[in-house]
Amino acid sequence: MFEALGIEHLGLFMLAGWLLNLTPGPDVLCIVSNALRSGMRAGVVAAFGVTAGCFVHIFAAAVGVSALLAASTAAFTVLKWLGAAYLLYAGVRLLISTGSSGLGSLPEATIGAAASVLLHNARSLKEVFYKGFLTNALNPKVALFFLAFVPQFIAPGAPKHALAFLLLGCIFNINALPVNVGFAALAALAARRLDAVQRSMRHLDRIAGVMFIAFGLKLALTDRPAP
Repeated sequence: MFEALGIEHLGLFMLAGWLLNLTPGPDVLCIVSNALRSGMRAGVVAAFGVTAGCFVHIFAAAVGVSALLAASTAAFTVLKWLGAAYLLYAGVRLLISTGSSGLGSLPEATIGAAASVLLHNARSLKEVFYKGFLTNALNPKVALFFLAFVPQFIAPGAPKHALAFLLLGCIFNINALPVNVGFAALAALAARRLDAVQRSMRHLDRIAGVMFIAFGLKLALTDRPAP
């Protein structure tokens, strides 16, 4: 099936995808911060939000939107500033939070009980999913990554190039989900079992906020790659 579509070196493609997804970035930060704040379920929901956002880039790239971003300075700039604005907004909110909704908002003795309430609050989990979705979907570098990376594993004479691209993109995204869920599990385990982490919960909002702002500024300063 894969050979018929012109897909080459699938094993290498999957291995490269795992290595790339192990590299920390805004997506990982979103997953880890939610898991630290509200437990593994919130981290997993954030991971699924990130995955859903990535599908936007996959389908867009398959129909040529990523090519438009690569060719058009205006299109790249608009999406770049939208993504940077969202990351900066998320970072500032964490920095100015008074403790009612941040990573360090709960006394150590009540973290488990309050997190349990939050995890059963559908509205809160929807918000977590939505934030994970936006963190990925509003990052134009993800679209350009797919444009640059995926075609390397499709033969030049592939009979159905768009279909091969779509299939590889879906494989990459699904392949990333266990890695992202693993990040959520490790963060939740650390928050629950490491006393040092629990004593520092009130400071994690500020650390996460600074990192989100740094990612936002880095994205804002990113130039469109040369065609």
